[in-house]
Amino acid sequence: MRGSLWQLAQSVTRRLAQADKRVVACRFFASEADLKETVLHDFHVANGGKMVPFAGWSMPIQYKDSIMDSTVNCRVNGGLFDVSHMCGLSLKGKDCVPFLEKLVIADVAGLAPGTGTLTVFTNEKGGAIDDSVITKVKDDHIYLVVNAGCRDKDLAHIEEHMKAFKAKGGDVSWHIHDERSLLALQGPLAAPVLQHLTKDDLSKLYFGEFRILDINGATCYLTRTGYTGEDGFEISVPSENALDLAKAILEKSEGKVRLTGLGARDSLRLEAGLCLYGNDMEQHITPVEAGLTWAIGKRRRAEGGFLGAEVILKQLAEGPSIRRAGFVSTGPPPRSHSEIQDEKGNNIGEITSGGFSPCLKKNIAMGYVKSGLHKAGTKAKILVRGKAYDGVVTKMPFVPTKYYKPSS
Repeated sequence: MRGSLWQLAQSVTRRLAQADKRVVACRFFASEADLKETVLHDFHVANGGKMVPFAGWSMPIQYKDSIMDSTVNCRVNGGLFDVSHMCGLSLKGKDCVPFLEKLVIADVAGLAPGTGTLTVFTNEKGGAIDDSVITKVKDDHIYLVVNAGCRDKDLAHIEEHMKAFKAKGGDVSWHIHDERSLLALQGPLAAPVLQHLTKDDLSKLYFGEFRILDINGATCYLTRTGYTGEDGFEISVPSENALDLAKAILEKSEGKVRLTGLGARDSLRLEAGLCLYGNDMEQHITPVEAGLTWAIGKRRRAEGGFLGAEVILKQLAEGPSIRRAGFVSTGPPPRSHSEIQDEKGNNIGEITSGGFSPCLKKNIAMGYVKSGLHKAGTKAKILVRGKAYDGVVTKMPFVPTKYYKPSS
């Protein structure tokens, strides 16, 4: 889904405030009957969730609190997100690692069992098909999560290559976890609250690590990761146990962890300098251009062997022509497709995500500019509704990350 979720949420909020709610609901949610629902759908509605279409699903954009308040609360206390629209799947078989390495830029073989990383599925031109968090559960089992909006094309892409791989004798199979739901618990209270619901010691589970364990009486896949820049977890739980787990988390937090919608999720990920696929990464953008060079494993840089490797390795050697950069600006918040100019009025790029930061209380954005103009401190002009406003390239993340890592 293109465009800022934050912007969509503001639009929904204004409509609900200014017009008859029933009329708005009929008009804005006209396609509701065609949308898929997570098992927590009725729970969202009962708790004041404003449901909107997103990637074919009916999802909460916000609840009774504002997006501003919800964003800040996640960083101060915690937020619980229903992200069951995303697609979890497992690859199994003795050749699942070499198979996956044909499709992604990560050094999957180099991952220790129980650890994971962000990676990118690439096409033949080196562009991003999708980004994904992948985990090596064991040497013959990979667990990964792909974006909801990319599910169909991702699964078709994986299946096409899997058929060719198996035809040559490769041992790999897959299972799509449609029987499970996915919750993201984020913020400083994430670990202490979740610890109440499991006997496993979460202080020994660090950022990027994975474990299969019992949480609130259900067998869950737990990854210490997230999309906010905060410490937190993504919890894959059997769908029949998802509602009980969500209720237990909220109860154990004594009201401090709140249900949090996609609007705040977008603000949080933007503050953390994280890409939204469809805005900040697309089929024509390479991982190098997107600032994800760190995700290309050292061995992969030497050996290649993934789709588009020739293009990507050339960019690593010579540098890309464009680069993703962060911005702060004056005036109205920049939006996707806002033009970026140099101080002389020459076009140098385009904003891909932008909004008003609830935590920093100023405009933040990211976009692509010509290489050399991506360095922090570079002055620019950003066009919003035809008018130029002052901007400056700023290092990302805008808000410092708080990932739980071993003390050095």
